[in-house]
Amino acid sequence: MHKFLFILLFIGQLSFAQITIKDSISTYPVSYATISFGNGNGIFADDEGQFFFTEKLYPDIDSLFISALGFKDLNISTNNLPSQLLMHPEASELDEVLVGVTIDRKFKEEKLKPYLDDDYYNCWLPTIESEIAVYFPKTTDQDQKLKTVFFPIALESKDWEKRNRKNSEKKKFSTLFKVKFYDNNNGVPGKVLTYETIVFRATEKTGDAFELNVEDYDIYIPENGFFVSLQVLGYTNKEGKLLPNKKYKEIKSKSGDIVKIPTNFRPLLPFTDEVEGKNTYIKRVFINGNNWVKFDKGNGLQSSLLKRDLFNYGIGLTYKTYKDE
Repeated sequence: MHKFLFILLFIGQLSFAQITIKDSISTYPVSYATISFGNGNGIFADDEGQFFFTEKLYPDIDSLFISALGFKDLNISTNNLPSQLLMHPEASELDEVLVGVTIDRKFKEEKLKPYLDDDYYNCWLPTIESEIAVYFPKTTDQDQKLKTVFFPIALESKDWEKRNRKNSEKKKFSTLFKVKFYDNNNGVPGKVLTYETIVFRATEKTGDAFELNVEDYDIYIPENGFFVSLQVLGYTNKEGKLLPNKKYKEIKSKSGDIVKIPTNFRPLLPFTDEVEGKNTYIKRVFINGNNWVKFDKGNGLQSSLLKRDLFNYGIGLTYKTYKDE
């Protein structure tokens, strides 16, 4: 009965804390906007531009920093926070979106395989404050169009003793990811190649890699290559709706201070030592100036993967290479 009453109370709080982010011109919802708290943490809006915020949920937050592709950043105080927030389109950015032109000629389809691994110790534990990007060079002078992206994921067995058996029952999860494509700006991710919001939901039934078809976005590979990025948004319900749960844990230190630890989400992302070079970059979305850093030793990164010489997240691709006329 106590648990039931707690759930009702929690839902009641959320019902009065629902905030919607909208486009100031079209009044359409701004899907999956980033809401940063400015203290190294944050949350995301869902597909309808909604998120939940109250002083009871986040008592130490006095301002919100909201960002979304194609919109001007919004900085707003949490004092008397309205139920609707308006974001203004960034015209200068929208004008620079790369629009693909359909090429009607013969092509050869080529594939770069993803690198799969279910070893827990070879995996990155996703948190919403981290975005991972992988660089891919252009392999020819001919036109190339991206068709499919394969994101490797690691499935965990329910029974640890049976983890090496392929037919073992897997731990259940339902997780939403956001995907972006960037041009190459002097060796790091630069401008986005499409302002379309691209998300997918992975579950334990997905298998070892999620296959994302991006052909309709008309993404042509730039001369100096491009980056594919992945960021976890959080867990969903059975219908794929993003759940409004906290994205960090609060732990009391020995000194009595409250330390916030980012929550890890499943599935895990396997890293590999089979990729030539070091092509993976990460950034902490809510902290460190939101800057990209190569995933490598000596860059101030603390990760057991680096100690094991696992430098790359092994994303796979399928693309069309068009023949000259």
